[in-house]
Amino acid sequence: MRNTEDTLEAARSEAYFRARLQQVTDLLAELVSIDSPSGDGAALGRAAVWLAGKLEACGASVEEIGGGVPHLRAVVPGRQPELKPLLLVGHFDTVWPLGEATRRPPSIEGGRMTGPGVYDMKAGLALGIWVLDALQAQGIRPRRPVVFFMNADEELGSPGSRPLIEREARAAEAALILEPSTAPDMIRLRRKGTGIFEVRITGRAAHAGADPSAGVSAISELARQIMVLDSLNDPATGTTVNVGTVKGGTRRNVVAAEAEALIDLRFVEPAAGDRAEKAIFSLAPQLKGARVEVQGGINRPAMAPGPETLELYDRAVKIAGELGFELREELGGGASDGNFTSATGCPTLCGLGGVGGGAHALDEHIVVEWLPRKAALLMQLLLRS
Repeated sequence: MRNTEDTLEAARSEAYFRARLQQVTDLLAELVSIDSPSGDGAALGRAAVWLAGKLEACGASVEEIGGGVPHLRAVVPGRQPELKPLLLVGHFDTVWPLGEATRRPPSIEGGRMTGPGVYDMKAGLALGIWVLDALQAQGIRPRRPVVFFMNADEELGSPGSRPLIEREARAAEAALILEPSTAPDMIRLRRKGTGIFEVRITGRAAHAGADPSAGVSAISELARQIMVLDSLNDPATGTTVNVGTVKGGTRRNVVAAEAEALIDLRFVEPAAGDRAEKAIFSLAPQLKGARVEVQGGINRPAMAPGPETLELYDRAVKIAGELGFELREELGGGASDGNFTSATGCPTLCGLGGVGGGAHALDEHIVVEWLPRKAALLMQLLLRS
């Protein structure tokens, strides 16, 4: 009997959202039309004001926290306020510069909505607001309080919001991360951890023609270090070390005195990340007279599921089945703020936002048809947790 009631309730949720699809596309178009590039405090402030107004209209109490950029913390009361809250997490900063929303305003064509930040990840924020609005409109209060944390620096690695997110996660029953997914049946329980490093080489300048032996080429030393870094790649464990940028030297006829490279590390298992980090910091000069300096480190721990996350995943799979689709787990190569919530021990599901693709690219889009079903999934997770 319970299964039948759950299935009917899930179907009613989706029907509610599908009948109001225009509401969320209008909401999302408004949000995408507000430029919010990372690091631009004024632009992020305008987006934060808009978001706070929408959240307050859903019955949430909203406060701005953090310095420099405006992170938002919204709370919707539950029927049992003494229970640990459910945590929704999303970011409203994007990689797109000021004016991009004017150059490429949001539009819908062929069932896809396009626009800067629509996929990563303003659709997720719009879904969260849409669900909270639906709960209020129908007079439904979840059993647990809901905390919706929106940060404004995720695209920079969440340097300021990380401790705030971790604090919320430690106090939460579970975290639902509203990052997007590339397929409607995909959800993330695992994401790779990340490391960011800078390798700086100091050599000695000399005239490349008149006295090359007096010099020590920082570029030649860097080339040798790149070979060492490349050897750290381990497809079997999912560890990747990518030399993303290199630069060095001053002129064609001068032995380069300086060179540097930016390194990206990705890993599945924490131990593999620790090994790679140690190896990168152990880089030693191979040319006499050269000096190697490494800065950086692991900035996001790997996201890995514990037993409680697997239980939460099973609940999501059941709800998805009631909504008529299968849900599957897929490892994420990119990181999210779910890496932080998961590392605190908080059960975490990621990828509950819009369905689409083209993150950080001109073809960024979401599939409009899937918005009601993803909203219904999120609503039922809030109501059954």
